[in-house]
Amino acid sequence: MGLCSTGGFFRLLVVGIMLTAILGGGCSHIDEGTLSQEANQFFNQGNYGAALGKYEQLIANYPAVEDRVLFEMGIVYAYPRNAQKDYRKSLDCFQKIVKDYPDSEYRYDSQMMILQIHNVIIKDQKIAAQQAALETSRQALEGKADEIVALQEKIEALEETVFTLRMESADKVMIEKQARRLSLLSKGEVIKTYKIALGGNPVGPKERQGDNKTPEGTYHIDARNGNSGFHLSLHISYPNEHDKKRAKKLGVSPGGDIMIHGIKNGFSQVGVSHAETDWTEGCIAVTNQEMEEIYKFVPIGTVVEITP
Repeated sequence: MGLCSTGGFFRLLVVGIMLTAILGGGCSHIDEGTLSQEANQFFNQGNYGAALGKYEQLIANYPAVEDRVLFEMGIVYAYPRNAQKDYRKSLDCFQKIVKDYPDSEYRYDSQMMILQIHNVIIKDQKIAAQQAALETSRQALEGKADEIVALQEKIEALEETVFTLRMESADKVMIEKQARRLSLLSKGEVIKTYKIALGGNPVGPKERQGDNKTPEGTYHIDARNGNSGFHLSLHISYPNEHDKKRAKKLGVSPGGDIMIHGIKNGFSQVGVSHAETDWTEGCIAVTNQEMEEIYKFVPIGTVVEITP
């Protein structure tokens, strides 16, 4: 973690001191002006490595200003926007000022910077330790997640086995339009659920022929077709009396031929992806494999309840 993420106060301190030491005091107020100006330019351009190189030249050629140059180098090494920041080198600069220049005007600020950098290093170490612990926990959870998935697959396989061994038929089919779910029930217990596709205009009850809506209400299975154009189909007793009265009031035909069916013959490879959109003309569609299960367990006369 860098300075930007671990100490807003430290960043303000660094920037404030930098402005005072470099911009306010200026690097060009003494004889070594050219090198100082070049160092400033590189710093302002974000070329911190080049700026440090100019500072090293200043120390080599103008030892009288070493304390100021060391201070500015320490700032650059710890500068929040410096992607190659090096706290150890920054500390070396400030500690050298404190040790070798007891009368320097930069001594007090160097002491402050030493304290702040130590705090930042401690915080970074804590954050690194926390991140390592989080990564360890994440990996452990991933391992558990794999175990959970495997267990869930076993449960589903057992449920499928239990379902296929059932002898009694479903006594009710519940179709929940908004949830896009068909459930088979026996004696009030849900024994299997399926994801479904509805009519292309699914909101609201079917009112008339050709409106592509799926009905809403209570019906029953009144026919079975093992030679359907949609693999297999179960015919639903739409329209009921309520549907007929509504259509008569509207002066329209209520329509019919509402079924639970599989995929259109020749397109079975679509599989479960068929349910990603509502594509029927008002019927309820499932995959061919699912339709074979439903067809097996739903006899003529089974109640069908369709809710919004």
